Amino acid sequence: MLRRVGDLTQSEASARVLKGLEATKMLDELERERRAIKLRIHGEQRWIDAADAGLYRDALGAAPPGGLPAAFLEDVTDALTKLIVRYAATHGPFTTDEVRARYGVDPSAALRELERDGTLVRGELRPQQSGGITGEREWCDPEVLRRIRRASLAVLRKEIEPTDQRALARFLPGWHGIDRHQAAGAGIDRLREVLVPLQALPLPAEVWERDVLPRRIGAYSPAWMDELCASGEVVWTGAGAGSGRSGRVALYFRDDAALLGPPSFKPGPVATAEHELVRDRLRNGACFFTDLLVDVDLAPEQLQEVLWDLVWAGEATNDAFAPLRAPRLTLARAQRAALERSRGQASRFGRRRAGSGARGTNAHVQGRWSLTEPLFRGAPDPQARRRAVGELLLERHGIVTREQVLAEGLTGGFSAIYPELTQLETLGVARRGYFVEGLGGAQFALPGAVERLRAQPADESKPVVLAAVDPAQPFGAALPWPKRGGADASRRPSRVAGAYVVLSGGEPVLYLERGGRGLVTLVENTDVRLQPALAALVDQVRNGAIKRLALEKVDGEPALGSALGPALVALGFQEGPRRLTLSA
Repeated sequence: MLRRVGDLTQSEASARVLKGLEATKMLDELERERRAIKLRIHGEQRWIDAADAGLYRDALGAAPPGGLPAAFLEDVTDALTKLIVRYAATHGPFTTDEVRARYGVDPSAALRELERDGTLVRGELRPQQSGGITGEREWCDPEVLRRIRRASLAVLRKEIEPTDQRALARFLPGWHGIDRHQAAGAGIDRLREVLVPLQALPLPAEVWERDVLPRRIGAYSPAWMDELCASGEVVWTGAGAGSGRSGRVALYFRDDAALLGPPSFKPGPVATAEHELVRDRLRNGACFFTDLLVDVDLAPEQLQEVLWDLVWAGEATNDAFAPLRAPRLTLARAQRAALERSRGQASRFGRRRAGSGARGTNAHVQGRWSLTEPLFRGAPDPQARRRAVGELLLERHGIVTREQVLAEGLTGGFSAIYPELTQLETLGVARRGYFVEGLGGAQFALPGAVERLRAQPADESKPVVLAAVDPAQPFGAALPWPKRGGADASRRPSRVAGAYVVLSGGEPVLYLERGGRGLVTLVENTDVRLQPALAALVDQVRNGAIKRLALEKVDGEPALGSALGPALVALGFQEGPRRLTLSA
């Protein structure tokens, strides 16, 4: 012990021996055998290994007793440095003053030399004890620091008991800020704040402004998004065609696009001669749709189809958000009408002016079209991108699980970012543990998210209505949909645009199908949460968040004769020949 730890007082030695053993007797025996000696160091009697007599003499000027072998008294070069190295290897983080107080010498020069050659590291390793009071940074042996970190992480993991999946479903809407803000104070600055964790997330184009952003901001104006896009601060890119004539869109701050990379999806084939014509024109620079009509030899409707194929393939974008709000052929038909009116104007410039006139009356013609490739040019090394994506997922969800990553379709899956999440744990940015039972064993979370997950009241049952594809709605992504016996298989819930889910007590209670024509109950009809969930759905229609409901089916049965029919009528639904309707 003396050889490994160094000098010890009588009490320090007693504290280090096993229970039932007496340090005093063992030290006396070692002294009789001339294997241990006593030295007076900085006014205090201490025991050392006799072989270290020369080391302490040359480092501290402590005079050794007589009668020691000559080998123990040989000169030791850099004695103080060697003494500090051993002290650091057997102690936790320490300050310069602590070494000075123990040995009575100034170790500053030796410590700085050890830092330069990498033997010691320096920093605010115990901020509550040092940096928070004296402001002095501490020294530590790198291997000791690694052992402390490993032990600390192990303790943190043992402190965490996994919660059930309902806790995660209750946690996510609050973490995403659903209905956190009032309409007062909403504006472009709050929109910026909300968009940060939602970057690179592909969602159906219409869902962004109808469901996702208003619930997080408190109020929403399309003009705010138009301003961010027009200034070039925010950009968007397609991420796969959806049903009908729409698709999924991912948003980015321009400065973050190259670091985060394009959204993960499998684009459809866009390799015809018509697609190449449009690509060639866009490679020459951004242009308006009227420029494309003049420079590309395609009919307006055909050009429109080709252009949107490139959009949903992630190859083309626009510096305005307005085209995403328009029906796919609205733009092309407007331009065809403009061209029809311009017949007889043979000059190229006359055709351009006719197109410009239409643009003034049709907001869907706003913005310039361009290729997305320059947005992601100059990408960093793959490790930096994976680190950025890992940090983004933590900020977005608070708790990152394998199921969540797979649901977002991240390239490479969970294994691609696992090393980076592990590194974030080592740095203290994230914590790893088994936070939610029934999900993947390796889960990562921000420290604040863990506390909020565990602090939620278990009896929270206030219903919340969310779009089925909203990332704050975990069912069908991180969590499986509940199974209910007898439910019509063709009406089982899914994460599609236009569908809504009512959550209560961390469980899905109602599922409103896309189009508002079918309602599926996900709990028994006797469940006390059913009536408040129906009332919450009605409130969403009343305040305009959902435009109109025309229920034809409830759990696969005609709505008019269903068990919920009387309750729906009592809440304000109007009975018709075939359906129950409700409007704002």
